[in-house]
Parts: sequence; structure tokens; C-alpha cells
Amino acid sequence: MDRLKVLSWSELTEPAGVYPAGIHAAVCEALREHSDVDCRLADITMPEQGLSEESLAWADVVVWFSHVHGSEIHDDLVARIVSHVTEQGMGFVALHSSLISTVFAALMGTTGWHSGWRDDATTEHIHFTAPEHPIAEGMKDFDIPQTEIFFEPFDIPEPEEVVFEGRWDTGEWFRSGCCFTIGKGRVFYFRPGHETYPIFFQPEVRRLLTNCVEWAGKRR
Repeated sequence: MDRLKVLSWSELTEPAGVYPAGIHAAVCEALREHSDVDCRLADITMPEQGLSEESLAWADVVVWFSHVHGSEIHDDLVARIVSHVTEQGMGFVALHSSLISTVFAALMGTTGWHSGWRDDATTEHIHFTAPEHPIAEGMKDFDIPQTEIFFEPFDIPEPEEVVFEGRWDTGEWFRSGCCFTIGKGRVFYFRPGHETYPIFFQPEVRRLLTNCVEWAGKRR
């Protein structure tokens, strides 16, 4: 089987002190640790905001990080991504705050918004609600030492599967790992990864992210 081709995209607002080469580079490092991938970097500063037809035609999966500029992707490029997912079967993995991006909303057909957040650097307990799912392979419940809290309800269609939830000692919970099939493609929402904490360097997160990308790329 050919190597999985992954386009790792960022809007480049993550702090350089936490992610010196960007979250998208940390994602590629993680994937290369655990999978046979060909991973390319793209970002919002590139021509066509890093989303050329050539790049998307090449990719089996796009991994997407946006935060403050997620609504600034040109409409024709949003439509291009949606077309590649729904018609060509490209996978798409939306990281953390990407849930409020126009790309994720276009794929979901809803706003994608959560109902609030609080950043108090508290521990998130990742609990696998579907331990037999391919994304959960080789995983067990684990903690992310510092993160921010998102609040339900989460405005998304009913997921095919919620593979894992985030839970906090203050009582909040969130559907932190959600599977969808949109047309011919697979879409995954991956909540872990707040940009001010080094979450994408945590071994459990890196392995879990790899499982998600392989699922979105139809290798699991």
C-alpha cells in the first residue's frame, strides 16, 4: 500500500515558545513516529492560503489547526476542501479550536461552536467511550496535565461514534473525539491541542492523533 499522504495545515498563531516550528510541524513529527506517512506542511501565508488544488489533490488527509483566523479562509478555498472530502474521499482532521472555523462548519452543516470555554490550565481526563473502535487501538484512558475546558452542548450533527470524551474534575465534559462520514470522506474532530500548552509533544496524544489520521485516511 502507498504511504499515507498528509497535508498538515496551520494558521501560524501558535506561540513560538511552545511550538517553535508550528503545530503543523509537531503534527508531522508525531505521525512520522508512529506511521509510514508522507507529510507536507502548509499555512495561511502561502499562495492560495496553502490550499492549492494541486496540494489537496495530492493529500489523502488534511490535518487542520486554526484559532483566530479560521473564518478568514476564502470561500472558494472552503468549497474546494469540502469538494475534495465529499467527492474525492479526502480525510479531514480538525484540531481543537478549529471547531469554530468556516471549513469545519461547512463540512458539518452546523455552526460547530461549543457553548463556552475556560482556560485555567487544569487536567483533562481522556476517557475512551468506544474502546473497540480502530482509533482506540493501543490506547487506554490518560490525562493531559494542562488544557482549557470546552463546554457542551457542541453544535455538530450526531457523530457516527464518539471515540473519546474529555472530562474535568470540576464536572464538565466534552465530546472530544468525534467521527463523521461526509460524502465519500471521513472527518474527525480532535479536541486536545490548546496552542499555549505543549500537548502535541505528549506521547499519548501523538499516538492517538496518528490513529485518528490513519482512520480518516481509511487505513484503519
